[in-house]
Amino acid sequence: MTHPDRRLHELRLQQLALYLLEAEQILAAWDTYSDQHTGPDGWPHDETAYGFRQAQRDADTWRSFNRIHSSANDLVAIAEVQLQKLPERHVHPRWAWQISTLYNALGRLNTLQGEWLDVRATLPTSARPGVEEYDGPLAARNAEVWHHLDECSLHGQAVLDINTAIRRTKPRPSAAAHTAGLPGPGAAPAKTRR
Repeated sequence: MTHPDRRLHELRLQQLALYLLEAEQILAAWDTYSDQHTGPDGWPHDETAYGFRQAQRDADTWRSFNRIHSSANDLVAIAEVQLQKLPERHVHPRWAWQISTLYNALGRLNTLQGEWLDVRATLPTSARPGVEEYDGPLAARNAEVWHHLDECSLHGQAVLDINTAIRRTKPRPSAAAHTAGLPGPGAAPAKTRR
């Protein structure tokens, strides 16, 4: 029988893989739209429609990420521990940098989300989804977080790859005693988008 912590970790890895896939699809749809609705100089044909579609991209990306938002820091922390347990010959040189990049992106996301919650708490009771007084600040938050969400989608694959590597290799001897409590088998890695 699978340990409950391992089952939960597997579920979170699957949710991360789904986010990576959805973020790739959202970005591809945006790139297609942007290519079709801008001139050779890169300026949009209709700035209002372009801005609306960009705001939709930002909101869709946040909505997809929100599924893993509460567990993202734990996923990265576990990957960091797993990385330390991997024999050096199985460690990809970019993984440590990607883990650091993910921590930075998640830190900014958490800060910006906290700021949005503070703003939302000051809004009048009449401000709710569908009302500009609510939707405007929310769209601003989504625009601010998009870069960091993109960083997570670019580098999140490392979390899946590290998990796969730890499952396929024998941990370093000094780390073997600590392996029992770590989440084990995870979701199959998602395809990288770049």
